[in-house]
Amino acid sequence: MRSHFFKTWMIFCGLLIQSFAHAQGSVELLWYGQSAFKITTQSGKVIMIDPWILKNPVTPPELKNLEKIGKVDLVLVTHAHWDHMADGPEIAKMNDAPLYGPGDLNQTFMNLGILPAKQLPRMNKGGTISPFPGVKISAVHAEHSSTYVWRNPQTDKDESHPGGEPLGFIIQLENGFTIYHAGDTDVFTDMGLIQKRYRPDLVLLPIGGNFTMDPKGAAMAINDYLKPRFAIPMHYKTNPFNIGTPEEFIAALGKTKTQVKVMKPGDSIKF
Repeated sequence: MRSHFFKTWMIFCGLLIQSFAHAQGSVELLWYGQSAFKITTQSGKVIMIDPWILKNPVTPPELKNLEKIGKVDLVLVTHAHWDHMADGPEIAKMNDAPLYGPGDLNQTFMNLGILPAKQLPRMNKGGTISPFPGVKISAVHAEHSSTYVWRNPQTDKDESHPGGEPLGFIIQLENGFTIYHAGDTDVFTDMGLIQKRYRPDLVLLPIGGNFTMDPKGAAMAINDYLKPRFAIPMHYKTNPFNIGTPEEFIAALGKTKTQVKVMKPGDSIKF
């Protein structure tokens, strides 16, 4: 009797430990350069954000194969510029995965036949989706522009189409760890509201300048408004204009409680 009770208790404890370990599992980020990240959640779901890979000048050659990404469960696009969404539709097609971007950009994709309607669910700023158990993704403001340039196959000429308003994404994961991907943006005071409402643990933010905030603006976003535990600089050194560097960002931050994690394209990191 005691032996049976002991075995049952040990099985229960084992399952409890496994459940706890699963809940405390790490989230992994792989950076392709610019603003392109592959996020693998604690439960193994894969989210691609701003996938500009094949023609990204800083993406390592060994990663320039969309098939090697593996299974993708969700694609997020912050806005319509080619260096943020170029490979998004193809990755969505390969995986029969939904693509979320600005609502008007998804409408444009549907109108032009780039993806079928079933893969173009709609959301907008303030909206929250729950694509997987325990995961919530919210669309927030970004201070930028968004026009979709499409090469018309019949005329072989570029056309400009509505790209909606640019977004940032808040990704709340299974164990509560929260990531804020700021997209392309300048610093704006409502980042304080983002901090108050979502309290991101990790912020991915541009530092290149010219098209986005520069290192000093990014430092202001971190120190004055967002105050996360961790920050990863992105969107720099991919063209002659976005010349900000992580070193300048760190110097501008000065004394801060935020840990800066500097990645190289092709690096992965776990939290």
